[in-house]
Amino acid sequence: MHAEPSAGNRAEPGGERRPEPGGERRPEPGAEGRAEPGAERAARRVAVIGGGPGGLYAAALLKRLGPEREVTVWERNAPDDTFGFGVVLSDETLGGIEHADPVVYAALRREFVRWDDIDIVHRGTRHTSGGHGFAALGRRTLLAVLHERCRDLGVDLRFRTEAPPAAELATAYDLVIAADGVHSATRGTHADVFGPTVTPHRCRYIWLAADFAFDAFRFEIAETEHGVMQLHGYPYEAATEAGPGASTVIVEMREEVWRAAGFADLDPAQSVERCAKLFTDTLGGRPLRSNNSSWLTFRTVVNDRWSHGNTVLLGDAAHTAHFSIGSGTKLAVEDALALVACLQEQPDLPAAITAYEAERRPVVASTQRAAHASLQWFEELPLYLDQPPRQFAFNLLTRSRRVTHDNLRLRDAHFTEAVERDFGCLPGTPPMFTPFRLRDLELRNRVVVSPMDMYSAEDGVPGDFHLVHLGARALGGAGLVMTEMVCVSSHGRITPGCAGLYTDEQAAAWTRIVDFAHTRAPGTALGVQLGHSGRKGSTKLMWDGIDEPLPTGNWPLVAPSALPYGPTSQIPEALDAAGLAAVREEFTAAARRAADCGFDLLELHCAHGYLLSSFLSPLTNHRTDAYGGSLDARLRFPLEVFDAVRDVWPASRPMTVRISATDWAEGGTTADDAVAVARAFAAHGADAIDVSTGQVVPGERPAHGRSYQTPFADRIRNETHVPVVAVGAISSWDDVNSLILAGRTDLCALARPHLYDPHWTLHAAAEQGYAGPGVSWPVQYRAGSRRPQTGRTDGPKPRLSLGG
Repeated sequence: MHAEPSAGNRAEPGGERRPEPGGERRPEPGAEGRAEPGAERAARRVAVIGGGPGGLYAAALLKRLGPEREVTVWERNAPDDTFGFGVVLSDETLGGIEHADPVVYAALRREFVRWDDIDIVHRGTRHTSGGHGFAALGRRTLLAVLHERCRDLGVDLRFRTEAPPAAELATAYDLVIAADGVHSATRGTHADVFGPTVTPHRCRYIWLAADFAFDAFRFEIAETEHGVMQLHGYPYEAATEAGPGASTVIVEMREEVWRAAGFADLDPAQSVERCAKLFTDTLGGRPLRSNNSSWLTFRTVVNDRWSHGNTVLLGDAAHTAHFSIGSGTKLAVEDALALVACLQEQPDLPAAITAYEAERRPVVASTQRAAHASLQWFEELPLYLDQPPRQFAFNLLTRSRRVTHDNLRLRDAHFTEAVERDFGCLPGTPPMFTPFRLRDLELRNRVVVSPMDMYSAEDGVPGDFHLVHLGARALGGAGLVMTEMVCVSSHGRITPGCAGLYTDEQAAAWTRIVDFAHTRAPGTALGVQLGHSGRKGSTKLMWDGIDEPLPTGNWPLVAPSALPYGPTSQIPEALDAAGLAAVREEFTAAARRAADCGFDLLELHCAHGYLLSSFLSPLTNHRTDAYGGSLDARLRFPLEVFDAVRDVWPASRPMTVRISATDWAEGGTTADDAVAVARAFAAHGADAIDVSTGQVVPGERPAHGRSYQTPFADRIRNETHVPVVAVGAISSWDDVNSLILAGRTDLCALARPHLYDPHWTLHAAAEQGYAGPGVSWPVQYRAGSRRPQTGRTDGPKPRLSLGG
């Protein structure tokens, strides 16, 4: 496997390397002399199915910590059979190996190739980023080290031998470790218990090798008549006087490119020869070699459970993560460390297995999210080809969101500063504090306070709470502060506490808020989001029961189709021609009032299952007239509303549209649909697309995680070239800088961070040592523009080390 540099590969600010939360556990060396807890006594006879690195390492650790234990490994292949070439391991994993078994670590260390640089070659230009810190060795070498260690410890290794079925082993052994790989027979036989989900992806790839050592981790892009192909390469055997060394070479491309290029019709030898010709400059004309290599499609494996009685899954049998972040062997070895540690610590075997899964599952889920982001980046590689060269390189390096702007600046300040200069950052200016223009509105920075419903209005009138809430965020330094969804009619409210803009009293209250922001926080823009609740209206306040109907005082609901939101929701009336016209006029009347209030920007809310969103989704729009059916037809009414609002909204002021880029539900809006929707609104004059997801149907299954919605904004921006606002679990200024500098978004909208800290943007500037025009401290707060001093927690460093 190969790897991207994880944040833990290099020292973080503060100088200390730390494993990720929930990282690997390390069995304490010398434990074999201690009295054993219950779980240890319960695992006297252990069967291991599969002789890959994870299974072998688990066997070695178990035998080392319990010499009297009987441990048997079944491997159907010969000892030197392996279908990969090099293996990359992180510093965290190596640290775990060193602590748990110094003998294995010492043997591996003698074989490691170490290097710091990553080369990215695109359109004839090579960019090098340093400071990344990799260690790799040959897979055969790794297996040989583990074979020798297992034999020395007395593990029974049975090669060229098919393991008995796990169910049979489970009756004869105390513990069965199923480390039988991505095509695990154990997992397949007991799928009803493990609950596997296997997801195939869009690219074909092949593992090959070159008989010389690259001097860096290398990514190279080939643009061919058939489409884009890419090479991932890294050394795993150093060049010496005895030989030129060796490197892993992976060639990857989308399925349709693979077929168009004719690889489907080539035999393996022809494929290898063709790959060498594609990247002849990188290879210096040298050939590539195969080891029973074939073209593969990567599959992500996820299991609902990792255990079945006394049988437990480990490594690729339990989970897979794309090779572009190099996690397969790493995860398997860390699984082995954690499983053996839990056997040491827990009172019995069931508790140990439960603790193992509880410990490893969040770490694996985090890795799989990062791996999916990396995999998806390479699948969508054609979107980025026209980026400026250094930005393209930065985008590639930060693709998984584990390597960030700040982390990359720590590793290679020269490279990062060059990317910033190309982007247009003035010296000392973080990307988030560069200005951005929409029509006549210039935002002084790229931070947006996302719309957040406060459910605190009375009869739709925003009061003192809204003045303080929005005023505080305006004073907090963001370039743009958005209101909550402001409803265009009383029947268009979500709850009785929702704010509106359908009366003069409401308009006067909003004018007061806008005037405060413009007067007290000059340079901050205030935007209004106009929307209609549709079928999700007439519900309780969020904290009284989100999406639950009011017990009394309900108002009638309207929607594209007479479909209730949930099983207890009110059934809406399907809008007829007169109803459509009335709603359209409500939006335009609210937009006129918003313009008179002095709002700088207007956003049309077409997301989250509210009225306009429910026209867009096939799950909520079942109409058979001109407003239902195809995507173009479902777009018709939202576009009519947009056009009507744009006609009355001042031409100099920008309009944006918030969409749900996916419904996270079968049969709903897809990412392809979202691109078409964005393109349609842009064609009608939308200045930017605010890209959210979901909340359209109650049965959604979102893939939550850090910055989990940003790939949708990324794709829309780079496929349509329309400015976008990214949202969704963006929580740090480092994330904002990373996303903007990589060209994945133009603006970042943050919600919960601004609830936690109304002055989030000011504090982001202070923490980065920035005091330029992209942010301005109110004069009343200027004395607080530096972090308060804290008591010292560090002591003097020892000058001498006295060892025995």
